[in-house]
Amino acid sequence: MTLKQALSRAREILTANNIEDAPLEGEILLRHTLKISQVQLYLNLDRELNPKQEETFWHLIKRRLNGEPTAYIVGHREFYNLDFYVNRHVLIPRPESELLVEKALNLAQNHPVATIAEIGTGCGAVAISLALNLPQAKIYATDISATALNVALVNCQKHGVANRICLLHGDMLNPLPEPIDLIVANLPYVKQLELPNSASFEPLLALDGSSDGLEKIRQLCRQARDKLRPEGCLLLEIGQGQTMPVTTFLRGLYPSAKIEVAPDLSGIERVVSLRLTHHHPQC
Repeated sequence: MTLKQALSRAREILTANNIEDAPLEGEILLRHTLKISQVQLYLNLDRELNPKQEETFWHLIKRRLNGEPTAYIVGHREFYNLDFYVNRHVLIPRPESELLVEKALNLAQNHPVATIAEIGTGCGAVAISLALNLPQAKIYATDISATALNVALVNCQKHGVANRICLLHGDMLNPLPEPIDLIVANLPYVKQLELPNSASFEPLLALDGSSDGLEKIRQLCRQARDKLRPEGCLLLEIGQGQTMPVTTFLRGLYPSAKIEVAPDLSGIERVVSLRLTHHHPQC
């Protein structure tokens, strides 16, 4: 079987099993099998797979059909044009979370941001993307999962920012040693009843947002009062349909703060930003 035939057959099988982006997924798994680049793959489409390679490739396809995400099978995922190591201890970075990075960078252009904290960092994708784009900022990254922080450390070292990001083990904002200019968080916001099929592979702790999806978000919003500096900012990733309950809750906690909502590329309202104002009472 040639590489071209293997790609074609994999696409048919994946498509028949309702796998999104079937051509891309098949290509990624074949490249992983052969340890080659995309260019090498397309320059050698007529090359024959040996029996061992065929066996390995179809085994990977079978794992994908059983619901295991491709990123876990190959051990990495791209985010914000960077490559991150991932395993089953961390959530796979989603493209919509890149909006968190963009909003944070926009804020930093217009306001002094000396300290940033990413809460629930997982593999570290957001914190590392910020560190590489804001070399002057001091960055904390917290996670309640020690195994997730091990993955984040690998990625910090991979991208040369291990001395710039302080990884902290603990719940939410509790581990932070000082007030922060900007808090960024992609917390679990999926309702228990709506957990995706991949939840059997991805860490439940990073997905399950309780019955209404907002338990962790409410907890963070309450804690932020004691951890944000005057005129500090909070950026929250939210799920579809959560804009009203989240902004209403924030308005109740911070009546004079400036609150905005930004849509992702699909038009879903995805990031809520809150900026404390001068006369906001700091408790």
